[in-house]
Amino acid sequence: MVNVSEVTAAPSPDLLTPDNCAVLFIDHQPQMFFGTGSGDRTAIINSAVGLAKAARAFDVPVVLSTVAAESFSGPIMPQLSEVFPGQKTIDRTTMNAWEDVDFVEAVKATGRKKLVIAGLWTEVCVVLPVLSALAQGYEVYVVTDASGGVSPQAHEHAIQRMVQGGAVPVTWVQVLLELQRDWARGETYMSVMDVVKDHAGAYGLGVVYAQAVIGAHAAG
Repeated sequence: MVNVSEVTAAPSPDLLTPDNCAVLFIDHQPQMFFGTGSGDRTAIINSAVGLAKAARAFDVPVVLSTVAAESFSGPIMPQLSEVFPGQKTIDRTTMNAWEDVDFVEAVKATGRKKLVIAGLWTEVCVVLPVLSALAQGYEVYVVTDASGGVSPQAHEHAIQRMVQGGAVPVTWVQVLLELQRDWARGETYMSVMDVVKDHAGAYGLGVVYAQAVIGAHAAG
């Protein structure tokens, strides 16, 4: 029951903040995209880049990882490398990134307990590390529109399995706006608006219209 005397205007500790989360990008590579059939691949790319720019806007630590980059899957997609120039991409042989020592050490080095994860394919290279991280006490948020599986069924079943294991499904715009949370937060306002205009489709066009008609500081 609610104790009204203890109710305050304070956010839930379950919410993502720039200080409590890290973003993990797993296997956004050409060969993995070739086999992705759960949704429009261009839309998945757009969502992944939007998520990456959201992390950059709020200085959230990021881990980039690939699987068999030189022997099979190809390099991480260049759009992600461009957002994080100079950042090392951890290449693995394991389908489960959580069985790779370098990957896990990189996650531990962020010092964050909430992990925001996106990758290809949902039913393999996302679900395996998500369940593994959950088993070791992390809170995990799966960015469903920045991830993809080999079929709609494979993608949806993987999401269901992760949710049953305790993961929270989110979208990239949801992550962006949850990090911002207050339009009076001026230090990140313009960066958020830029990401929205570049990657949020009709919402982004709405921001362009509002800024043109109302003014440059029209809220999102």
